[in-house]
Amino acid sequence: MNATALPTTIPDYLEQLRRSLAGADPALVQDALYDAEEYLRSELTENPGKSEAEVIAAVASSYGAPDEVADIYRDTEVKVQSALRTPTTRPAVANRSWISRFFGVIAEPRTYAALFYMLLALATGIFYFTWVVTGISLSGGLAVLIIGIPFVILYFGSIRVLSLVEGRIVEVMLGERMPRRPLYSTRGRPWLERIKDLFTDPRTWATQLYFLLMLPLGIAYFTVAVTGLATSLGLIAAPVAALFGGFNGGLWMDDVNVVGVDGWWALPLCFIVGVVLLFATLHLARAIGHLHGQLAKHMLVKTSQYD
Repeated sequence: MNATALPTTIPDYLEQLRRSLAGADPALVQDALYDAEEYLRSELTENPGKSEAEVIAAVASSYGAPDEVADIYRDTEVKVQSALRTPTTRPAVANRSWISRFFGVIAEPRTYAALFYMLLALATGIFYFTWVVTGISLSGGLAVLIIGIPFVILYFGSIRVLSLVEGRIVEVMLGERMPRRPLYSTRGRPWLERIKDLFTDPRTWATQLYFLLMLPLGIAYFTVAVTGLATSLGLIAAPVAALFGGFNGGLWMDDVNVVGVDGWWALPLCFIVGVVLLFATLHLARAIGHLHGQLAKHMLVKTSQYD
């Protein structure tokens, strides 16, 4: 057993666990704290005659001391991330030529996941924006009524649920580690204090801001993805259209004759430009996916120390 003395209360146990996980991914910290509190409180419920100190001492050999639990979570996270990483037999990225890296993006599953997220973001952005605007409006309108108080509490609770849902979408599609458990909270505290924390937690407001930003971001992502794909595929298909009589005096794009009737020589150039633009769009999708993952991590996950 580690030389560090075992904590005597569940909040102290969670605090030691948080300190032991210092420097770890904030999403991992949130999951570990939630799991530990869930387990300890379930043990306390099953042993009503024992104090918190006795329960912690009893489960230390099975669940582990805080520093031991922290080590287990770190090791497990490394194994899970290694297992989820797409296996590859290609040379390391640093040893590949720029041409191989540029065209190799088409073989990366994460590319299509990021591209799909850009298309999906329009629908999720509309939903999130509508939910927040409607929730805030109704909360303000009902504040003068008795029903307004439970409505506001339910609305803020729904924000945390939607934050967890969005986090799962971001992790699956963009590969950014997000919480898989609800936000840790000391369940032994009075209800009024926990409700107060719901309103005073900066992350609650940051999450709502994120949901509002998702509408303009979703429009931008959808426009970039559709425009890039449609333009590149249109240019790639130009020679095929010409061969089957689709040239019709030139190559027309938005009522503009890009290649005139005497410009057959430009069709191969259109094909090359289309291919380059297609791969550039795929790289842009990967870059946007990475940046958005960082944005979601910053706004949806409590990166500061837990109170």
